Amino acid sequence: MGDLSPNQQPHILIVPTPGMGHLFPLIAFSKRLVVQHNIAITFIVPNDGSSSIELQKKLLQSLPHPISSQFLPPVNMDDLTAETPIEDRIELTLTRSLPALQQALKLTTESTQFSALVVDVFGPAAFDVAKEFNIPPYIFFPTTANVLSLFFYLPKLDAITSSEYRFLSDPIQLPGCIPVEGRDFFSPLHDRTTETYRVFVRMAEKYHSASGILVNSFVDLEPGAFRAIMDRVHGNPPIYPVGPLTQTGSSSGTGSEEVPECLRWLDNQPKGSVIFVSFGSGGTLSQEQFTEMAKGLEMSGQRFLWVIRSPNDKASSAFFTLKSQKRPFDYLPDGFMERTKDLGLVVDSWAPQIRVLAHESTGGFLTHCGWNSTLESVVHGVPLVVWPLYAEQKMNAVLVGEKGLKIGLRVKFNESGIVGRDEICEYVKILMEGEEGKAMRKTVSDLKEAAKLALSNEGSSTKSLAEVAHIWKNHKV
Repeated sequence: MGDLSPNQQPHILIVPTPGMGHLFPLIAFSKRLVVQHNIAITFIVPNDGSSSIELQKKLLQSLPHPISSQFLPPVNMDDLTAETPIEDRIELTLTRSLPALQQALKLTTESTQFSALVVDVFGPAAFDVAKEFNIPPYIFFPTTANVLSLFFYLPKLDAITSSEYRFLSDPIQLPGCIPVEGRDFFSPLHDRTTETYRVFVRMAEKYHSASGILVNSFVDLEPGAFRAIMDRVHGNPPIYPVGPLTQTGSSSGTGSEEVPECLRWLDNQPKGSVIFVSFGSGGTLSQEQFTEMAKGLEMSGQRFLWVIRSPNDKASSAFFTLKSQKRPFDYLPDGFMERTKDLGLVVDSWAPQIRVLAHESTGGFLTHCGWNSTLESVVHGVPLVVWPLYAEQKMNAVLVGEKGLKIGLRVKFNESGIVGRDEICEYVKILMEGEEGKAMRKTVSDLKEAAKLALSNEGSSTKSLAEVAHIWKNHKV
C-alpha cells in the first residue's frame, strides 16, 4: 500500500463521547481541518439514549460537506442510577458501543480509507478497534496542558502514593505546571476506592499509546506545561497545541437568526458594565446556593445577565439534560424579579454565550470554569469569577487564579459547601469595580491578543495543526 494519491482527499474519523461540551470543540476542530487543510471528516457517535442526542444530530447534520456523521444504536444504561458519576456514564457509553463501532467500521472502511481516528479525553478505549483496522489513534484533549500533565503522571502517582490525594498536606508539583493541591484534582480522583478512579488510571496508561495528542490550548497560555509534556525524553507521544478552538456565532445549534432578548437588553447597557453568570451546559446549584446567588447579585448593585436552571443538589445534574417539573423562575426569592428589573436580566436555561461574551457591554463572567467557557472568555478578553463545580474545573480554576494566569477570582466555599451572599456580592464588585478586577482585565486583554496570534497564519497553533494534517495526508493506507 502506498501514500494517498494527490487527488485523494484525506479522511479522518472522530468518535466523541457524550456531552455537548465535548462535541463543541471537536466541531470547531473539524471546521478548521476542512477549511485550512481540505480534510474530510466522519463523526461516528456513541449513543447514550439521552435527550441530548437529538440536539447532537441536529448540530452535526447542519455542518457543511465534507463533514458527515452517523449515530450508533443506543446502548443499554438501565443498570445505572441517578447517583452514577457522569464520568462512569460517559466511559460506559463508549465501551458498550465498541462492538457497534467495530461493525460500523467494517462497513465504512469498504469505501473509505481513514488516515486517523480522533477520540476525546474519555476515548482511548477505542484504540484497539482503530488498530484492528490499521487506523492510527489520536486524542483531541479538550482541556488544559496542566490536566494532560496530570494524566501522564497519574500512573506513577498512583504507584507511589498510599493516601487519598485530597488529604495530602503538600501541593503536587507536576512537571512545568503550577503546584496543585490534591483536593483540586479532577473529580474522579477524589476517591481512590472507586471503580471510577481505577478506570481513570487505566485510561491514563493508554494515553502513552496514542500516535499523538492535540490539545485545545496554546503555548503562550501554558508555556511551562507545554514545554514539559512536549519533551519526548519522558516517553510522551507527540503533543500538538492547536487551540484556542472555540465556537462562533450563536452556539445554539438551532440556526435561528432571531436576536435573543438578552442581546437586545445588552445593547442598552453601558460598555463593560454587565457581569454574565452562567454555569455551562451541565452545571446546577442547590436551592440554598441558588437563593444565595440571587441575594448576592442583588446586593452587589452591579448589572447582571444570569442564566438560571432549576436547582439540584447534584452539581452536574444538567449534564444529561435532566429536567425539573418546575420552572427555574419559581425558585427565585420572592420579589427578586421586581426588585432587580432595572439592574439585571434573568433567562431560562440558555443564552448565546459566544455572542454575550463578545458584546461590548459584558465586563465580567461568573463561570463554572469549564475549559470551553474559560477559553471563550480569554478569546473575548473577559475577566472571570471562577466557581468550579465538577470534572477538571478546580484545576482550571487554579490555572486562571492568582497563582497562575491572574485573570480570575476563585470563590471560597464555607464549611457547608456554600458561597454566601455577602461573599458573592464582594466577588462581583471586585471584578467589576475594584483595582484587582482592572488588573485582570488588562491581563486577559493581553491574552486575547496572544490567542489571536496563535491562530494567525504563522501562529504557533496554526503551524502545529498543519504538522498533524501533513502526517495525515501522507499516511500510508
